[in-house]
Amino acid sequence: MNTIKSIGGYFELELPKLKEYHKDAIALNTGRNCLEYILRVRGYKHIYIPYYTCDAILEPLNKLGIDYSFYHIDKNLELAEDIVLKPNEALLATNYFGLKREHMLRLAAIYGNQLIIDNTQAFFDMPINGIDTFYSCRKFFGVPDGAYLYCEKVLEKEIGQDESWMRCSHLLKRIDIGASSGYMDFRLNDGSLSNQPIKKMSQLTKRLMDSIDYKNASKCRIANYRILQEALDENNEIHFVLKDDMVPMVYPYVTLDKTVRNRLIDNKIFVAKYWPNVLEWTENDTIEAYLTNNLVPLSLDQRYGKEDMFRLGKSLNLYINSYLNQLTKTN
Repeated sequence: MNTIKSIGGYFELELPKLKEYHKDAIALNTGRNCLEYILRVRGYKHIYIPYYTCDAILEPLNKLGIDYSFYHIDKNLELAEDIVLKPNEALLATNYFGLKREHMLRLAAIYGNQLIIDNTQAFFDMPINGIDTFYSCRKFFGVPDGAYLYCEKVLEKEIGQDESWMRCSHLLKRIDIGASSGYMDFRLNDGSLSNQPIKKMSQLTKRLMDSIDYKNASKCRIANYRILQEALDENNEIHFVLKDDMVPMVYPYVTLDKTVRNRLIDNKIFVAKYWPNVLEWTENDTIEAYLTNNLVPLSLDQRYGKEDMFRLGKSLNLYINSYLNQLTKTN
Protein backbone atom coordinates (compact mmCIF):
# COMPACT_ATOMS: atom_id res chain seq x y z
CA MET A 1 0.00 0.00 0.00
CA ASN A 2 1.30 3.43 -0.94
CA THR A 3 1.79 5.43 2.28
CA ILE A 4 2.59 8.80 0.61
CA LYS A 5 -0.18 11.23 1.54
CA SER A 6 -2.30 12.28 -1.43
CA ILE A 7 -3.05 15.92 -2.11
CA GLY A 8 -6.14 16.91 -4.09
CA GLY A 9 -8.61 14.64 -5.84
CA TYR A 10 -11.93 13.42 -4.41
CA PHE A 11 -12.84 13.77 -0.75
CA GLU A 12 -12.75 10.92 1.76
CA LEU A 13 -15.17 10.41 4.66
CA GLU A 14 -14.69 13.32 7.03
CA LEU A 15 -14.28 12.00 10.55
CA PRO A 16 -13.29 13.88 13.70
CA LYS A 17 -9.77 13.13 14.91
CA LEU A 18 -10.07 12.36 18.60
CA LYS A 19 -8.17 9.94 20.87
CA GLU A 20 -8.04 6.16 20.62
CA TYR A 21 -9.27 4.56 23.86
CA HIS A 22 -6.86 1.60 23.93
CA LYS A 23 -3.97 3.54 22.43
CA ASP A 24 -1.31 1.48 24.26
CA ALA A 25 -2.70 -1.90 23.20
CA ILE A 26 -1.67 -4.10 20.28
CA ALA A 27 -4.26 -3.33 17.59
CA LEU A 28 -5.23 -6.46 15.62
CA ASN A 29 -7.95 -7.48 13.19
CA THR A 30 -10.17 -9.78 15.33
CA GLY A 31 -10.72 -10.86 18.91
CA ARG A 32 -10.14 -14.53 18.09
CA ASN A 33 -6.78 -13.58 16.62
CA CYS A 34 -5.91 -11.80 19.85
CA LEU A 35 -6.43 -15.15 21.58
CA GLU A 36 -4.32 -16.90 18.94
CA TYR A 37 -1.56 -14.34 19.50
CA ILE A 38 -1.60 -15.09 23.26
CA LEU A 39 -1.54 -18.84 22.71
CA ARG A 40 1.38 -18.58 20.30
CA VAL A 41 3.59 -16.38 22.49
CA ARG A 42 2.78 -18.18 25.76
CA GLY A 43 3.07 -21.72 24.39
CA TYR A 44 0.12 -23.11 26.37
CA LYS A 45 -0.64 -26.79 25.83
CA HIS A 46 -4.11 -26.81 27.39
CA ILE A 47 -6.76 -24.15 28.06
CA TYR A 48 -9.96 -24.11 30.10
CA ILE A 49 -12.85 -22.26 28.45
CA PRO A 50 -16.43 -21.57 29.62
CA TYR A 51 -19.34 -23.48 28.13
CA TYR A 52 -21.13 -20.14 27.91
CA THR A 53 -19.24 -18.51 25.06
CA CYS A 54 -19.31 -18.05 21.30
CA ASP A 55 -18.00 -20.96 19.24
CA ALA A 56 -15.60 -18.55 17.48
CA ILE A 57 -13.36 -19.00 20.51
CA LEU A 58 -12.57 -22.52 19.28
CA GLU A 59 -11.10 -21.29 15.99
CA PRO A 60 -7.59 -20.45 17.28
CA LEU A 61 -7.54 -23.57 19.47
CA ASN A 62 -8.32 -25.83 16.53
CA LYS A 63 -5.92 -23.96 14.29
CA LEU A 64 -3.03 -24.45 16.72
CA GLY A 65 -4.06 -27.95 17.82
CA ILE A 66 -4.34 -26.93 21.49
CA ASP A 67 -6.30 -29.17 23.85
CA TYR A 68 -9.14 -27.56 25.78
CA SER A 69 -11.67 -28.39 28.48
CA PHE A 70 -14.98 -26.70 29.21
CA TYR A 71 -16.00 -25.43 32.63
CA HIS A 72 -19.33 -24.35 34.10
CA ILE A 73 -20.31 -20.97 35.48
CA ASP A 74 -22.93 -20.32 38.17
CA LYS A 75 -26.02 -18.12 38.17
CA ASN A 76 -23.86 -15.09 38.97
CA LEU A 77 -21.86 -15.70 35.74
CA GLU A 78 -18.82 -16.69 37.79
CA LEU A 79 -16.57 -19.75 37.86
CA ALA A 80 -18.62 -22.59 39.37
CA GLU A 81 -15.82 -25.05 40.05
CA ASP A 82 -12.26 -25.10 41.36
CA ILE A 83 -9.72 -25.50 38.56
CA VAL A 84 -6.09 -26.29 39.33
CA LEU A 85 -3.75 -25.26 36.52
CA LYS A 86 -0.52 -26.97 35.54
CA PRO A 87 2.42 -24.75 34.46
CA ASN A 88 1.58 -25.04 30.74
CA GLU A 89 -2.17 -24.43 31.12
CA ALA A 90 -4.37 -21.33 31.08
CA LEU A 91 -7.86 -20.33 32.15
CA LEU A 92 -9.94 -18.15 29.84
CA ALA A 93 -12.51 -16.08 31.74
CA THR A 94 -15.22 -13.88 30.21
CA ASN A 95 -16.19 -10.52 31.66
CA TYR A 96 -19.84 -11.06 30.79
CA PHE A 97 -21.67 -7.94 29.56
CA GLY A 98 -19.02 -5.74 31.19
CA LEU A 99 -20.51 -6.52 34.62
CA LYS A 100 -17.96 -8.95 36.11
CA ARG A 101 -14.92 -6.76 36.79
CA GLU A 102 -14.71 -7.77 40.46
CA HIS A 103 -14.78 -11.46 39.55
CA MET A 104 -11.94 -10.89 37.07
CA LEU A 105 -9.90 -9.30 39.86
CA ARG A 106 -10.52 -12.31 42.13
CA LEU A 107 -9.49 -14.73 39.38
CA ALA A 108 -6.36 -12.68 38.68
CA ALA A 109 -5.38 -12.99 42.35
CA ILE A 110 -5.78 -16.78 42.14
CA TYR A 111 -4.35 -17.62 38.71
CA GLY A 112 -1.92 -14.77 38.05
CA ASN A 113 -0.51 -14.62 34.54
CA GLN A 114 -2.08 -17.97 33.63
CA LEU A 115 -5.40 -16.15 33.41
CA ILE A 116 -6.60 -14.82 30.05
CA ILE A 117 -9.44 -12.28 30.25
CA ASP A 118 -11.96 -12.05 27.43
CA ASN A 119 -13.09 -8.43 27.59
CA THR A 120 -14.87 -8.52 24.23
CA GLN A 121 -18.04 -7.61 26.16
CA ALA A 122 -16.25 -5.07 28.36
CA PHE A 123 -14.57 -2.59 26.04
CA PHE A 124 -14.19 0.14 28.66
CA ASP A 125 -12.57 -2.05 31.35
CA MET A 126 -8.86 -1.36 31.48
CA PRO A 127 -6.62 -4.45 31.77
CA ILE A 128 -5.40 -5.85 35.07
CA ASN A 129 -1.64 -5.47 35.35
CA GLY A 130 0.20 -8.53 34.02
CA ILE A 131 -2.94 -10.31 32.75
CA ASP A 132 -3.31 -11.04 29.01
CA THR A 133 -6.56 -9.35 27.96
CA PHE A 134 -8.34 -8.81 24.65
CA TYR A 135 -11.22 -6.67 23.37
CA SER A 136 -13.56 -6.43 20.39
CA CYS A 137 -14.40 -3.17 18.60
CA ARG A 138 -17.46 -4.43 16.70
CA LYS A 139 -19.46 -5.32 19.81
CA PHE A 140 -19.48 -1.68 20.90
CA PHE A 141 -19.08 0.51 17.80
CA GLY A 142 -20.02 0.73 14.13
CA VAL A 143 -16.79 -0.59 12.64
CA PRO A 144 -16.18 -3.51 10.26
CA ASP A 145 -13.65 -5.39 12.43
CA GLY A 146 -10.83 -4.71 14.87
CA ALA A 147 -9.64 -5.81 18.30
CA TYR A 148 -7.19 -4.77 21.00
CA LEU A 149 -4.76 -6.93 22.94
CA TYR A 150 -2.74 -6.34 26.08
CA CYS A 151 0.10 -8.85 26.25
CA GLU A 152 3.61 -8.17 27.50
CA LYS A 153 5.19 -10.79 25.24
CA VAL A 154 5.68 -9.91 21.58
CA LEU A 155 5.02 -12.32 18.72
CA GLU A 156 8.30 -12.84 16.90
CA LYS A 157 7.04 -12.80 13.34
CA GLU A 158 6.09 -10.14 10.85
CA ILE A 159 2.40 -9.25 10.92
CA GLY A 160 0.80 -7.76 7.82
CA GLN A 161 -1.91 -5.11 7.92
CA ASP A 162 -5.55 -5.90 7.27
CA GLU A 163 -7.84 -4.04 4.85
CA SER A 164 -11.46 -3.39 5.79
CA TRP A 165 -13.10 -1.36 3.03
CA MET A 166 -14.87 -4.46 1.61
CA ARG A 167 -16.54 -5.21 4.97
CA CYS A 168 -18.41 -1.90 5.32
CA SER A 169 -21.52 -2.41 3.18
CA HIS A 170 -23.78 -3.20 6.17
CA LEU A 171 -22.62 -0.06 7.98
CA LEU A 172 -23.36 2.14 4.98
CA LYS A 173 -26.67 0.46 4.15
CA ARG A 174 -27.93 0.84 7.71
CA ILE A 175 -27.54 4.61 7.44
CA ASP A 176 -28.83 4.93 3.90
CA ILE A 177 -31.66 2.38 3.57
CA GLY A 178 -32.23 0.90 7.02
CA ALA A 179 -31.04 -1.88 9.33
CA SER A 180 -33.07 -4.67 7.73
CA SER A 181 -31.66 -3.92 4.27
CA GLY A 182 -28.10 -4.34 5.53
CA TYR A 183 -28.61 -7.46 7.64
CA MET A 184 -27.54 -10.00 5.01
CA ASP A 185 -24.43 -7.91 4.32
CA PHE A 186 -23.74 -7.94 8.06
CA ARG A 187 -23.96 -11.73 8.10
CA LEU A 188 -21.67 -12.06 5.08
CA ASN A 189 -19.13 -9.59 6.44
CA ASP A 190 -19.25 -11.28 9.82
CA GLY A 191 -18.59 -14.66 8.21
CA SER A 192 -15.65 -13.25 6.26
CA LEU A 193 -13.76 -12.75 9.53
CA SER A 194 -13.50 -16.50 10.12
CA ASN A 195 -10.11 -18.15 9.67
CA GLN A 196 -8.29 -14.89 9.02
CA PRO A 197 -4.57 -14.76 9.75
CA ILE A 198 -3.33 -12.51 12.54
CA LYS A 199 -3.03 -9.02 11.08
CA LYS A 200 -2.68 -5.48 12.35
CA MET A 201 -5.87 -3.48 12.57
CA SER A 202 -6.69 -1.89 9.22
CA GLN A 203 -6.04 1.79 8.62
CA LEU A 204 -9.78 2.29 8.09
CA THR A 205 -10.84 0.67 11.35
CA LYS A 206 -8.10 2.47 13.25
CA ARG A 207 -9.24 5.80 11.81
CA LEU A 208 -12.84 5.04 12.73
CA MET A 209 -11.79 4.13 16.28
CA ASP A 210 -9.93 7.47 16.46
CA SER A 211 -13.17 9.33 15.72
CA ILE A 212 -15.34 8.03 18.59
CA ASP A 213 -16.42 10.13 21.56
CA TYR A 214 -15.69 7.48 24.19
CA LYS A 215 -16.68 9.66 27.13
CA ASN A 216 -20.14 10.23 25.70
CA ALA A 217 -20.49 6.55 24.70
CA SER A 218 -19.76 5.32 28.21
CA LYS A 219 -22.00 7.97 29.78
CA CYS A 220 -24.93 6.99 27.52
CA ARG A 221 -24.51 3.28 28.22
CA ILE A 222 -24.50 3.77 31.99
CA ALA A 223 -27.52 6.11 31.94
CA ASN A 224 -29.50 3.78 29.67
CA TYR A 225 -28.66 0.76 31.80
CA ARG A 226 -29.97 2.49 34.90
CA ILE A 227 -33.27 3.31 33.17
CA LEU A 228 -33.77 -0.32 32.12
CA GLN A 229 -32.69 -1.52 35.54
CA GLU A 230 -35.31 0.67 37.19
CA ALA A 231 -38.02 -0.52 34.78
CA LEU A 232 -37.20 -4.21 34.54
CA ASP A 233 -35.23 -5.45 37.53
CA GLU A 234 -38.36 -6.50 39.40
CA ASN A 235 -39.22 -8.96 36.63
CA ASN A 236 -35.65 -10.01 35.81
CA GLU A 237 -34.94 -13.60 36.83
CA ILE A 238 -31.30 -12.72 37.58
CA HIS A 239 -30.11 -9.44 39.08
CA PHE A 240 -26.90 -7.85 37.86
CA VAL A 241 -25.27 -5.03 39.80
CA LEU A 242 -23.82 -2.11 37.82
CA LYS A 243 -20.97 -0.65 39.89
CA ASP A 244 -19.68 2.88 39.34
CA ASP A 245 -16.60 1.73 37.37
CA MET A 246 -18.56 -0.47 34.95
CA VAL A 247 -19.70 0.35 31.42
CA PRO A 248 -22.17 -2.31 30.20
CA MET A 249 -22.47 -3.82 26.75
CA VAL A 250 -26.20 -4.63 27.12
CA TYR A 251 -28.85 -4.99 29.79
CA PRO A 252 -29.13 -8.78 30.31
CA TYR A 253 -32.83 -9.45 30.77
CA VAL A 254 -33.64 -13.01 31.84
CA THR A 255 -37.25 -14.07 31.40
CA LEU A 256 -39.14 -17.36 31.25
CA ASP A 257 -41.50 -15.90 28.65
CA LYS A 258 -40.41 -17.58 25.42
CA THR A 259 -42.39 -15.14 23.26
CA VAL A 260 -40.52 -12.00 24.29
CA ARG A 261 -37.63 -12.25 21.82
CA ASN A 262 -39.82 -12.60 18.72
CA ARG A 263 -42.32 -10.02 19.91
CA LEU A 264 -39.53 -7.49 20.33
CA ILE A 265 -38.13 -8.27 16.88
CA ASP A 266 -41.61 -7.87 15.37
CA ASN A 267 -41.60 -4.34 16.83
CA LYS A 268 -38.17 -3.54 15.32
CA ILE A 269 -36.36 -4.05 18.61
CA PHE A 270 -33.58 -6.38 17.54
CA VAL A 271 -32.02 -8.74 20.08
CA ALA A 272 -29.26 -11.31 19.71
CA LYS A 273 -29.09 -14.81 21.21
CA TYR A 274 -26.02 -15.74 23.28
CA TRP A 275 -25.15 -18.38 22.03
CA PRO A 276 -26.97 -21.16 20.10
CA ASN A 277 -23.83 -23.33 20.03
CA VAL A 278 -23.99 -23.63 23.84
CA LEU A 279 -27.03 -25.92 23.48
CA GLU A 280 -24.88 -28.34 21.46
CA TRP A 281 -22.11 -28.35 24.06
CA THR A 282 -23.99 -28.85 27.31
CA GLU A 283 -27.08 -30.46 28.85
CA ASN A 284 -30.53 -28.86 29.01
CA ASP A 285 -30.52 -28.61 32.82
CA THR A 286 -27.34 -26.49 33.04
CA ILE A 287 -27.16 -22.79 33.84
CA GLU A 288 -25.56 -22.23 30.43
CA ALA A 289 -28.55 -23.72 28.59
CA TYR A 290 -30.87 -21.71 30.84
CA LEU A 291 -29.06 -18.48 29.95
CA THR A 292 -28.99 -19.30 26.24
CA ASN A 293 -32.73 -19.97 26.21
CA ASN A 294 -33.88 -17.20 28.53
CA LEU A 295 -31.45 -14.27 28.41
CA VAL A 296 -32.55 -11.42 26.14
CA PRO A 297 -29.73 -8.86 25.71
CA LEU A 298 -31.27 -5.41 25.39
CA SER A 299 -29.39 -2.74 23.45
CA LEU A 300 -28.51 0.39 25.45
CA ASP A 301 -25.62 1.85 23.52
CA GLN A 302 -24.70 5.40 22.59
CA ARG A 303 -27.13 5.53 19.65
CA TYR A 304 -30.04 5.66 22.06
CA GLY A 305 -31.42 7.98 24.70
CA LYS A 306 -34.02 8.13 27.42
CA GLU A 307 -37.07 7.92 25.14
CA ASP A 308 -35.71 4.80 23.42
CA MET A 309 -35.16 3.13 26.78
CA PHE A 310 -38.66 4.08 27.95
CA ARG A 311 -40.07 2.51 24.78
CA LEU A 312 -38.05 -0.64 25.37
CA GLY A 313 -38.93 -0.87 29.05
CA LYS A 314 -42.60 -0.20 28.38
CA SER A 315 -42.72 -2.89 25.71
CA LEU A 316 -41.14 -5.46 27.98
CA ASN A 317 -43.28 -4.64 30.97
CA LEU A 318 -46.40 -5.08 28.82
CA TYR A 319 -45.08 -8.40 27.54
CA ILE A 320 -44.03 -9.75 30.91
CA ASN A 321 -47.27 -8.65 32.60
CA SER A 322 -49.24 -10.39 29.87
CA TYR A 323 -47.15 -13.52 30.42
CA LEU A 324 -47.59 -13.40 34.22
CA ASN A 325 -51.36 -12.97 33.80
CA GLN A 326 -51.48 -16.04 31.56
CA LEU A 327 -49.57 -18.07 34.16
CA THR A 328 -52.00 -16.95 36.87
CA LYS A 329 -55.02 -17.99 34.80
CA THR A 330 -53.41 -21.35 33.95
CA ASN A 331 -52.70 -22.11 37.59
